[in-house]
Amino acid sequence: MPVGKVKWYDAEKGFGFLSQPEGPDVYVRAEALPEGTGALKAGTRVEFGIAQGRKGDQALQVRVLDAPASVSRNQSKAQRKKPEEMVAIVEDLIRLLDNVGETYRRGRHPEAKTAAPTAKLLRALANELES
Repeated sequence: MPVGKVKWYDAEKGFGFLSQPEGPDVYVRAEALPEGTGALKAGTRVEFGIAQGRKGDQALQVRVLDAPASVSRNQSKAQRKKPEEMVAIVEDLIRLLDNVGETYRRGRHPEAKTAAPTAKLLRALANELES
C-alpha cells in the first residue's frame, strides 16, 4: 500500500488530497477515513489503497501512521500566555493589520514579505484564543 502525507483536508466538505513521494496527488473522501476519524491534519503520514475514480486516483481505506501530536485542553490552558503578555501581542497585530488595510485602500495587495508573517501571527493568535 502506498504511503504519503495529507496535503490538505476540509472536514466540513468531507474531502481533501494526499500527496505521494512519487506520483500524483490522490483524492480522499471522508468515507475512506478510519472509523471515528472526523478529519486529517495536513502533514499527517498515512497509508492508503488507490482505486481509479472518474476523475483520477482516489484513496481507499486510509490508515493513519503518524498522528500529529495533540495537546489536550487541560495542558494547553496551563501553557496559555498571561493576559498582560497577550495585550502586547494583540496591539502589535492591530498595527500590522492597519498597515495591511492601508495597502488594500491604495488598491494593492500586500507584498508576500508582509502578508506571510502577518498570516503566521494571526494563526498563532487564533490558536492562543482557542486554547
